[in-house]
Amino acid sequence: MAATRDITPPKYNDITGAIRMLAVDAVQKANSGHPGAPLGMAEIAEVLWNHHLRHNPANPKWPDRDRFVLSNGHGSMLIYALLHLTGYDLSIEDLKQFRQLHSKTPGHPEYGYTPGVETTGGPLGQGIANAVGMAMAEKLLAAEFNKPDHEIVNHHTYVFMGDGCMMEGISHEACALAGTWGLGKLTAFWDDNDISIDGHVDGWFTDDTPKRFEAYGWQVLQVQGHDPEAINAAIIAAKAVTDKPTLICCKTIIGAGSPNKAGTHDVHGAALGDAEVAAMRINIGWNYPPFEIPAHVYQAWDARSKGAVLETQWNDQFTEYRAAYPAEAAEYVRRIKGELPLNWSAHIEAAIAAINEKAETIATRKASQNSINALAPALPEFLGGSADLTGSNLTNWTGCKHVKGASTGNYISYGVREFGMSHIMNGMALHGGFLPFGGTFLMFSEYARNALRMSALMKQRVIFVYTHDSIGLGEDGPTHQPVEQTASLRCIPNMQVWRPCDTVESMVAWACAVERKDGPSSLIFSRQNLAFQKRDKIQLSNIRRGAYVLAEAEGKLQAVIIATGSEVTLALEAKKSLATEGIQVRVVSMPSTNVFDQQDPQYREDVLPRDVARVAVEAGVTGGWYKYVGLEGAVIGMDCFGESAPAPELFKYFGLTAAAVVSAVKRVLA
Repeated sequence: MAATRDITPPKYNDITGAIRMLAVDAVQKANSGHPGAPLGMAEIAEVLWNHHLRHNPANPKWPDRDRFVLSNGHGSMLIYALLHLTGYDLSIEDLKQFRQLHSKTPGHPEYGYTPGVETTGGPLGQGIANAVGMAMAEKLLAAEFNKPDHEIVNHHTYVFMGDGCMMEGISHEACALAGTWGLGKLTAFWDDNDISIDGHVDGWFTDDTPKRFEAYGWQVLQVQGHDPEAINAAIIAAKAVTDKPTLICCKTIIGAGSPNKAGTHDVHGAALGDAEVAAMRINIGWNYPPFEIPAHVYQAWDARSKGAVLETQWNDQFTEYRAAYPAEAAEYVRRIKGELPLNWSAHIEAAIAAINEKAETIATRKASQNSINALAPALPEFLGGSADLTGSNLTNWTGCKHVKGASTGNYISYGVREFGMSHIMNGMALHGGFLPFGGTFLMFSEYARNALRMSALMKQRVIFVYTHDSIGLGEDGPTHQPVEQTASLRCIPNMQVWRPCDTVESMVAWACAVERKDGPSSLIFSRQNLAFQKRDKIQLSNIRRGAYVLAEAEGKLQAVIIATGSEVTLALEAKKSLATEGIQVRVVSMPSTNVFDQQDPQYREDVLPRDVARVAVEAGVTGGWYKYVGLEGAVIGMDCFGESAPAPELFKYFGLTAAAVVSAVKRVLA
């Protein structure tokens, strides 16, 4: 075995041996996986799950359960073993199907697949950001609903992290903010084993991590990660400090129990091999065949009775709370369930009508703020914010209250942390009780790309607000002018993307994002003013379908012009110009390609007749539009980067003009 850096190896027993051997046997059967972390963190996991974690295996969605996040998600067999042993609906047969198609035990923990998994443990560092979001949600929900004599929100968030989580930049973003917020119910365990896939980390990871977290404002404790008494004392100390999060640095031996590979990178991400597995059984004194757990071990782990008692106690508390505060109790239940208010339909209908009646020509970022102002009174679950661009994104609203330090509120200044903000919002959505949204410039969605993907993968109800949507932002130049970003967001499966053309489409986009329960939405808004468009009742209702006929041909239809956002005005101007030459075209506004694609075939055919020539115009890359215009159609856009100049000059320079649209229509009709 490699040098253990003066770490005392574990005292092996059947209780932790069950974790180790379930992990090793499942990885060996799949011939794929990461046994090192489960082996090295077995003692930490046993102490936390058996002596501190408040949970009920019979009800993984109990609202006041503690949250557990495995940020080093490659070690997924650790959480699967824990869930199985403590009594969740995860059988031995499920463990045998580790990493197999459609199993409940995928390679990384996935939200929605496995009972008890709180988040999808994706690329490293993202779990800790989720955990920060969960802890923030707990803090804010407690401040809103708890009463001096009734505490219905009172749980902790625990997260396991590896060296890789520490190295990823998102951990800096999220953990620094957690310290500022003073999240006393957040405890992270760092599996400090000095090993990553490439070997010993001393050649690429020499940070003084304890000092780093102390600088963030965390309590930092250091323990031997194989000493149960020390781990237990550290958790007690973490819970005793209520005004700051805690990092417990756990010195461990990766792969502890493997006689020949422990302490090396060989145990990190590969099956041990039959010979080493057999040797390990002898080494830790595990006298049972693969996937066999003796009765006394199951009994030692079983959390069902204790969990039932904990939930029953909470249910009794909530019954008393409901009697004393019936309105608050009903609101809490509604929000935890993610249901809309009973008067939602009437409220949104009135809001759209009011916006339509004003007929304002304003920037859609301002239209977005007006929409938020209209919706916020009906949605106390709104939890807004911005990555240091509130004055530009206009994501705040009248009456919102900023969260500052340890205070409460419903609007968060995330600082310049686009990636961290996005994954923190995912954690808030996973926790429940809030509908989070956050803003930044569309260009900076690039920083947050993986969080957006994970939000879509987990089907979370999160709203990403992006402003300054094109070269229309002007003088900041090509570094800030998004060209390919809208198109790339549309490529994310299960992400709904809206790029509205005026105040009414902005309001509808917000309504659809709020109403959506099976995934996130990206709302994309302009910096410059966009003209209001008149619509009849049918057109108003069809906005929700992603695309609709905004202006019909006055004679026999010859061509269709499709446009989004600021380019809808260009399409309408082109239509007028073409009409003077006897060419009759229809203008289709398509604020959401994703939503339009989900409509029934007949509606899509009605909007875009297949035998009619088509032209699309959008201030961005052109490739995705050929899906709608066909190879014989034309797309007016830009497949290059922008320039620094006033917006009107840029649109003219890059050929995003009504005249260019007119020429394109004539070409496709020739």
